[in-house]
Amino acid sequence: MSITSRAVRYGVTLAGTAGDNLVEAVVEEAAEAAEAGVGSVWMGQRLDYDAIGLAGLVGSRVPGIEVGVSAVPVFGRHPLLVSSQAQTTQAALDGRFHLAVALGVRPIVEAAFGVPWERPVARLREFLTALVPLVRGDSTENRGELETAGPMLRTHVRGAKPTPVLVAAMAPKALRVAGELADGTVPLLAGPKVLAEHIIPAITAAAAEAGRPAPRIVAVVPAAVTTDPEARRTMAEGLAFYRQFESYRRVLALNGTEDPVEVALIGDEDTVAKGVRQYVEAGATEVVLTGHHDLDAATQSRTRRLAGALGR
Repeated sequence: MSITSRAVRYGVTLAGTAGDNLVEAVVEEAAEAAEAGVGSVWMGQRLDYDAIGLAGLVGSRVPGIEVGVSAVPVFGRHPLLVSSQAQTTQAALDGRFHLAVALGVRPIVEAAFGVPWERPVARLREFLTALVPLVRGDSTENRGELETAGPMLRTHVRGAKPTPVLVAAMAPKALRVAGELADGTVPLLAGPKVLAEHIIPAITAAAAEAGRPAPRIVAVVPAAVTTDPEARRTMAEGLAFYRQFESYRRVLALNGTEDPVEVALIGDEDTVAKGVRQYVEAGATEVVLTGHHDLDAATQSRTRRLAGALGR
């Protein structure tokens, strides 16, 4: 299959590494991406900036580009408040905002939030059951064992179009919930083989059984367009963070490796484009290139330009 034989969208993540103001740096990167023809820009939820709020600022100042957040953890959040945030940003962006949620990882959830990691998949199901109708303008009450959303006030933001909701899901049970209730998945460190053999079949079957459309498969792929040999070391050091979490170790094992950098696409434009093609052939509907924030500015810019070129 040719990389251009079907409609595939290409995006990049934003690092915000330059200057003294993170928000301004992220906006500048988004503007550069838009100028290069990149279809979407994405940012993760961290413990410094608020990703949904930052997405609204980026989209407001960079007209036309799609803006996504991947991913807001359901632990430590409430579906009513996440809906309020998402709808506010969606109203500002006139339909260009995409929200992904996630379970997160147990060590961070318990250490940072002080919340016990209990029945995570059940919590994800109840969170989505409440959130998805809310971000589509429906204030239906939902009362579950773990999550209750009982709107007593207005919940719809005037001018907000329905917000797509995805899940950063890779394990079988989470993929089933995502297929049944959400619009797709946003896997990270899942190579083409894992997409084709594990992730896409599981979420597609769940969506079909629930009578839902075929899900979006937004593959987030570590990438650096560069011939600098130091880039691999930089990426390896950054990606090593994920090795401490069981969920990512499982996905890496399915890839046939223990080292996340083995999944990364590092090289010149032809080399990275060839690697991206494998994700498309595996069934990704969107590919988002992500580089570690310690990569030099020239490499980050070159990677954004490639993402723009792939979409043309």
